[in-house]
Amino acid sequence: MTSGMTPTPSSSDSLSLRFGDFSTLVEALDYAGRAQTGFNFYSARGQLAAVLPFVGLAAPAEEVAHQFLRGGLFFVVFWALLRSVDVLVQVVQESRWNSAHPAAHSLLPLASRVIKVIVFALALVSALASLGFEVGGLLAGLGIGGLALALAAQKTVENLVGAFAIGMDQPFKEGDLVKIGEHQGNVEVIGLRSTRIRTLDRTLVTIPNSQVAEQRIESFAVRDRIRLAITVGIEYGATREQVLQVLTGFERVLRGHPRIWPETVVTRFANLGASALEIEVLCWCQTTDFNEFRAFRQEVLLGFMEVVEQAGSSFAFPTQTVHVVGREAKAAGKASSAAR
Repeated sequence: MTSGMTPTPSSSDSLSLRFGDFSTLVEALDYAGRAQTGFNFYSARGQLAAVLPFVGLAAPAEEVAHQFLRGGLFFVVFWALLRSVDVLVQVVQESRWNSAHPAAHSLLPLASRVIKVIVFALALVSALASLGFEVGGLLAGLGIGGLALALAAQKTVENLVGAFAIGMDQPFKEGDLVKIGEHQGNVEVIGLRSTRIRTLDRTLVTIPNSQVAEQRIESFAVRDRIRLAITVGIEYGATREQVLQVLTGFERVLRGHPRIWPETVVTRFANLGASALEIEVLCWCQTTDFNEFRAFRQEVLLGFMEVVEQAGSSFAFPTQTVHVVGREAKAAGKASSAAR
């Protein structure tokens, strides 16, 4: 064979190509691509596998090369499957179907993790089979030990079932502000075994899903407004006219705020307290952002202070009046009682 010529398939040809002759190797690739059928030789694995008979490797080395190529093929295929899961989940998340089915918001990340675990398990079994291990005996052994494994992994199974229960019932989703038991914070991850919450102190709390499914869950993410409920105490020296002026001023402050929900605004003289005339204040701020609510509350309280000052009164604070009776007064009291 001379350089620049491409051989044609023939049973009488005896080719002994070497890696040192680069041009001959390229010709061999082209030859193999035309001579073999059933492969897509645009794939690197197909081309290299077709070239192996022409590079003059010993039988053991050629077998090792074939195993290496099979391993590379398995890696590429299963890596593509794992990436396809991410792409599929992203497509579903951006679809109209996902918008029309809120219950799928938490199930999609959970289903993605489950599918990835299954793909990884299949990749492991396929890799072991390609390396010559007896996979059938391994699977049979897993079947025999399945009962013992299920008993040992009882809590794990409970947590897995709890994860799917959370996904189906949708009490919350990742990113929501919730209170689970005594823990309050944002949900960071809903995993197969546990749910992780970032608390307001920026600590990370991990709660098993089986416990999450059994506890009382309070979600702050679904509220459409935030309530302000306080009791304002006015000193007992205030007159009736001053109390009425304060009540009118409080309602004016609330209704004049742009974020107030106008349907319900309560400012009522509620109680004659132990040390104050108590005024009940109840309203809703039209926001779901707690930082905005804090700003709203501050503006309202500053307005209340101005109203009380203009009414000529002041805020009350817990006080006690102690009457001290001297000996003379006590003796006079006893004498008056005796005279009666």
